[in-house]
Amino acid sequence: MKNNMSVKEWLPLAGMTVAAFIFNTSEFMPIGLLSDIAADFRITEAHAGMLISAYSWTVTLLSLPLMLLFSKMELRKLLLGTITLFCACQIFSVVPAGFAVLMISRIGVACAHAVFWSIASPIAVRVVSEEHRSFALSMIVTGTSLAMILGLPLGRIIGLHIGWRMTFLCVAAVAFIVLLYLAVVFPKVPGAKSFSLRQLPQLIKNPLSAGIYLLTFMIVTSYYTAYSYIEPFLKEVADLKESRITFALTVFGAAGILGSFLFSRYYDKSRYSFIKFFTVGIAASLILLQPASFNPYTVILLCAFWGMAVTAYNVAFQSEIIKCVPQDASAVAMSIYSAIFNLGIGLGTWIGGITCTYASISYIGYVGGVLAAAASVYCIMKLLKLLKTNGN
Repeated sequence: MKNNMSVKEWLPLAGMTVAAFIFNTSEFMPIGLLSDIAADFRITEAHAGMLISAYSWTVTLLSLPLMLLFSKMELRKLLLGTITLFCACQIFSVVPAGFAVLMISRIGVACAHAVFWSIASPIAVRVVSEEHRSFALSMIVTGTSLAMILGLPLGRIIGLHIGWRMTFLCVAAVAFIVLLYLAVVFPKVPGAKSFSLRQLPQLIKNPLSAGIYLLTFMIVTSYYTAYSYIEPFLKEVADLKESRITFALTVFGAAGILGSFLFSRYYDKSRYSFIKFFTVGIAASLILLQPASFNPYTVILLCAFWGMAVTAYNVAFQSEIIKCVPQDASAVAMSIYSAIFNLGIGLGTWIGGITCTYASISYIGYVGGVLAAAASVYCIMKLLKLLKTNGN
């Protein structure tokens, strides 16, 4: 971290980091609780899995409309209102008598998620000084990485010992504490007073922002083609024991913290090299997944680099989106980024499933790697030139 960050800057940033952890923990939780939820409602696990699909679809479809609706709202009020909705829907997730009510409550959480991730990065860079903006973005992504490391396992442990409903209640309780904290320390941040619906085509037609959206869609789709099935891949192809699979997935998430640290340390010094290295790094990680699976140590090391590269890529291009659009449009631009990200998750998971069903799970890295390699070529040959030409 750079020197001289004031307490006035640090306090709201710390609260936003914890909020990022809570929001992403909530997103991941049902993955580890599907069996218990299915048993409670006497439905199949596939049926219960609709909770995950509906969540992703909601974020994809509503990120932009919700942000257009609330873009002119003062951002402190919007942030606190979003966390309040999140808390309320988490509580409704604790008490449903039927699966349909649980589904509605999870859709409500997804709406809060859509707004939060549209405003989290733009807010983070506006509550700190210019010199600390890269660090602020890396802190938000660190909260996400911690959710991958701790959120899912903690939710699973709580669910096993006191029931899946209590897992949602615990998340609601922590979120309520964060809400009270941010209500005290968070400053007023003006909304996009000048943004209007007529400006939306400019964001989409802007060659630079459109190029970032296209690259992100390709990278996320390629990434989730393999990552969605990494657990069975490590079990069936790499032949890892359960304990080593858990360790590999933990290492993957932990490496994300390193990726966010590298971003805060090196991105401002060498932006174009940073972007090129980690975009190509994702492609290399996917292509090498199957060859590395012949040895447990090499596949775990590859997972570490892969996790670092994905996080570094994500935070770098969130920064690029914020740089290439007017400040009043940054939250709307991020809502499009979030929607495209979730669309990539859904498409990548589908492609990975097709690969597993009609070819072999051992090929998921190659399939994702081909798309990531094409994305890398596009990044180097087209997008980096646009970045340099625009002077961003």
